[in-house]
Amino acid sequence: MSTARTQLLDREVGQALSALSAAGKKGLGDPVLAELVMIRASQLNHCAFCLDMHLTLARGNGVDEERLGLLAAWQEAEDLYDKRERAALALTEAMTVLTEGFVPDAVYEEAAVHFGDGELAHLIGLITAINSWNRLMVGRRVPPGGYTP
Repeated sequence: MSTARTQLLDREVGQALSALSAAGKKGLGDPVLAELVMIRASQLNHCAFCLDMHLTLARGNGVDEERLGLLAAWQEAEDLYDKRERAALALTEAMTVLTEGFVPDAVYEEAAVHFGDGELAHLIGLITAINSWNRLMVGRRVPPGGYTP
C-alpha cells in the first residue's frame, strides 16, 4: 500500500475515533469523569501516549495529583472517587479487560443506577473510543511526549 493511501486511512480512522470520543465526552457532560475513564483504560492497555495526553488534560480540568496517582487503585482509595465515578471506572475495567468475554451484569446494573440511558450509551461509546485509541497508538508504537494541548 502506498504511503499516501496509508496516510489517508490514518486520517479517516483518526477522524472517526475523534468523532466517537467527542460524542462520548459531550454526552457525559463531565470532563473530569471522562478523563478519569480514559486514564484508567489507558493504564490497563499500557498506552503511554494516551496516559500522557489524558493526565495532562485531567490536570487542566483541575483533577488533583492524589486522585490521579491513586487511580490505578481506585477500588482501595474509594474515598477519593464518588459512587458515579466508581461505577464508571468499574464499567471501564470490565469493557477493557474482557477476560470473561462479557461485562458482568452487576457492573452494568451499577452503572445504570448512576447514568441515565443516554449517558450510559455515551459512557460506553467513550470507553470504546479510548480502547480503540489505545490499541491504535500502542500498535503504531507512538511514544509519550508528543501531545500538546
